Amino acid sequence: MAPPEVAETKASVLEKHAVRDDIVAAAAAEPGDCSVTSSASVCNDAQQPESTSEEDNLQKLRNTPNRASVQMGDYNGGQYVAINEVTSPRANRKNKVSLVPLIFLIFYEVSGGPFGVEDSVGAAGPFLALLGFLVFPLIWSVPEALITAEMSTMFPENGGYVVWVSTALGPYWGFQQGWMKWLSGVIDNALYPILFLDYLKSGIPAVADGLPRVAAVLVLTVVLTYLNYRGMTIVGWVAVLLGVFSILPFIVMGFISIPKIQPSRWMVVDIHDVDWNLYLNTLFWNLNYWDSVSTLAGEVHNPKKNLPKALLYALIMVVLGYFLPLLAGTGAIPLQRDLWSDGYFSDVAKILGGVWLRWWIQAAAAMSNMGMFVAEMSSDSFQLLGMAERGMLPEFFAKRSRHGTPLVGILFSASGVLLLSWLSFQEIVAAENFLYCFGMILEFIAFIRIRIKYPSASRPYKIPLGTAGSILMCIPPTALICVVLALSSLKVFLVSMVAVIIGLVLQPCLKRVEKKKLLKFSTSSDLPDFDGGTNDSTQSAESSIL
Repeated sequence: MAPPEVAETKASVLEKHAVRDDIVAAAAAEPGDCSVTSSASVCNDAQQPESTSEEDNLQKLRNTPNRASVQMGDYNGGQYVAINEVTSPRANRKNKVSLVPLIFLIFYEVSGGPFGVEDSVGAAGPFLALLGFLVFPLIWSVPEALITAEMSTMFPENGGYVVWVSTALGPYWGFQQGWMKWLSGVIDNALYPILFLDYLKSGIPAVADGLPRVAAVLVLTVVLTYLNYRGMTIVGWVAVLLGVFSILPFIVMGFISIPKIQPSRWMVVDIHDVDWNLYLNTLFWNLNYWDSVSTLAGEVHNPKKNLPKALLYALIMVVLGYFLPLLAGTGAIPLQRDLWSDGYFSDVAKILGGVWLRWWIQAAAAMSNMGMFVAEMSSDSFQLLGMAERGMLPEFFAKRSRHGTPLVGILFSASGVLLLSWLSFQEIVAAENFLYCFGMILEFIAFIRIRIKYPSASRPYKIPLGTAGSILMCIPPTALICVVLALSSLKVFLVSMVAVIIGLVLQPCLKRVEKKKLLKFSTSSDLPDFDGGTNDSTQSAESSIL
């Protein structure tokens, strides 16, 4: 971006000279002799220079709200120096998401409760189902959550994983990451209005099919989309209320089941009678999407502190929210594997507690789908906003409503949900998993590459592993991704590859549109540049002098 023409006073020229001198000094210094602090200052370990007038001007610059800072700086042949304390581009907004709502937003982006885990018992029996929801989080959920915590605190902005991949592999692959993850999220969100009505159709048969069902999907989508439009604070506290309502009936069911539990029922296993495809897909679908919160990092209060905490607490909630209901359900009633499918927990509740508990769990399941919808739509729409702030999408995607929400992103995501809502449950899950796997491979590559390329970068939260340990941590989930992809049907493979090819072609087309100036693209000056400096302010400081 060319810097804007401004009237400069003598003092501002001196301030820009000071910034330029710091950038040059950081590039020329030997490793170990300089460090770039959060105010873009350079110091020598062996010798402290005396105060000068330029340093006084630099101090003034540090105290100004729109100070220029050195970000993602390279020096001495590309050696990475540091990433400064980056203020979110919307840091001054009052309606930030605090810790408790953030925990429940992550909970709903990943889980929403034990609705849908019943297939694991039907596919593999109680022992493997219980074992899977203890071991699978260690193989998949923990690595993904740890990577999300490190990278989101390193890049606390709404671009999320798009920014990670762009920093490591370039904007082209960053766009591909954004396209696949957004499409995967929209496909996932198309499930929830359908599942909501599926839980209600036993009490309201009219919504089972036909025009009433179509109208119900439309109305439900519009109402939940409006919640997203009203702001992240409302969405966050709605997620808290829905989460408490969804979890409580399973706590009650757990206490009721205690006198009836027979531990021997947990040990039933027949390794020769396991539907591995259904078993692994059920585990994978119920324990992924930990990285979705990264696209909300710019809307979080103190993300460098609250994101790692929220991911930890949400991880505990998700694992216990799956394991304990399975423990109660499989241990308290005789096993009939063919009955363990979607929605069977409501039957378990009726057997253990009566009709009132069944209705409570059915209502909780319906509310859970609402919570997952608003959480997923928030992530998807803010991702589009973050991509627009990076200049990957037209500028109108970065426009916010008076509530601070990305209006265009919300409308695009809601339109995608309506267009895909006619697909079957199985087709939606399979296509979603396939695209999600592609995106996760790019994330793992980006994480390792940034660790290698920028070893000295400031990381508010850092996984306590070196480069070799980080690579080893990514091997088990990568192997799991390969298994999930290999188990995909030919139909899912072909549909997903068409979606991938669209993304490969769409990015060059958008670049051509930008070059022809058919639509306006711009990069936010508040964001750190991929290669160094801020996108606008540091360039302005240098170009106005040179």
